[in-house]
Amino acid sequence: MTTIPETPFIQILEAADRLLLEDQEDLIRILQNRLRDRRRAELIKDVQEAQQEFALGQCQPVTPEQLMKELLG
Repeated sequence: MTTIPETPFIQILEAADRLLLEDQEDLIRILQNRLRDRRRAELIKDVQEAQQEFALGQCQPVTPEQLMKELLG
């Protein structure tokens, strides 16, 4: 019989299973809020970098077709 290694992630899941249902719901809300905040911070950073590149003249105009080709290629 093989056992799953005890990783920090597994430990967290097991600890969450021991919480009361209401506390589990609170934990989910807190994690969702933190993820949303992290995504927002990453987006702000990306926008700031793009604005800086634009201000430095490092951006080249492209057509929508060129952009889609680059994104999908």
